[in-house]
Amino acid sequence: MLHTIKSDIDLDAPGKHFGYLRLPHSVHRSAYGWIPIPIASIKRGDGPVFIVTAGSHGDEYEGQIIASNLIRMIEPEMITGQVIILPMLNYPAADAGLRTSPLDDGNLNRLYPGDPAGTPTQVIAHFVEHVLLQRADYLVDLHSGGSSLQYNGANMMGLEPRDKEEEERVVGLLKAFGLPRAYLYSPNPVNITAAARRQGAICFLTELGGAGNVSKALLQQGQQGLLHLMGYTGVLNGSLVPAKPPAEAVLMRIDRLTHYAYARHRGIWEPLVELGDEVKAGQAAALIHFPDEPLHEPEVVVFEGTGQVVCKRAIGRVERGDCLFQLAESRPGLL
Repeated sequence: MLHTIKSDIDLDAPGKHFGYLRLPHSVHRSAYGWIPIPIASIKRGDGPVFIVTAGSHGDEYEGQIIASNLIRMIEPEMITGQVIILPMLNYPAADAGLRTSPLDDGNLNRLYPGDPAGTPTQVIAHFVEHVLLQRADYLVDLHSGGSSLQYNGANMMGLEPRDKEEEERVVGLLKAFGLPRAYLYSPNPVNITAAARRQGAICFLTELGGAGNVSKALLQQGQQGLLHLMGYTGVLNGSLVPAKPPAEAVLMRIDRLTHYAYARHRGIWEPLVELGDEVKAGQAAALIHFPDEPLHEPEVVVFEGTGQVVCKRAIGRVERGDCLFQLAESRPGLL
């Protein structure tokens, strides 16, 4: 099978290695050039393969810091198996600080399984699914709300288990990760979680804050939870593994049809609730103001579902179709 990305480190070699994935990219400035995607491999003996990625969306920063920290912190003697870390997975987007790639407007987490002969972002997606995930047992893809969204604290997301055996395994992993809120959702075939499932790996995403900022507290929670999870899976050993996860996770569900509130017109939005609030279907969520038509009464946006506000838009201006809020409902009994 054609793989246009080449690694300048040997992912099968024992020890600690850092280098770049070389994504060919021919432009006026550099006819025979390549895009450098940072990658580290730390391998010792036989054991699980655990991949950590960040920078799938380039304006999400906590994960890029956590992944970079791990590369410096972890040494081969701490590992049983292999840890592969990519702190700027969609390098063009991360280098530009943008959600999508400036080369092709590609949203990496909407392009799986990718295309080895496609646009740069499609090629990255294909390499992740068909090269990296083929060797993986676990993958954690570190996200936040980016420039346009703000999540309420530290959150983790995974796919709905397919049977009782997988449910027990997934629940154990979520408890070991231990971020305050956990969401399970149905597969979206173009996301990395579905790509991992197709390749026989388990994948969790994080959502750590957002609004284009970096939170010290969320960095600490995300890193502690990730290190504890790595210890739980057996890939990481020794003093680097925290004694406990950062929190006792609460399981919640997100309904794709009713748990989102959207702007229906262009304007400036005024939130009527805040992160963490409990709301009911039919309750007013926001007002959309029209300063260019000041005699026009603001539009009222209402919630279509009931739940807790876990995410809100971080930018004051809106266009029709922009997401204002995301809700989630508690789901007792599984964790």
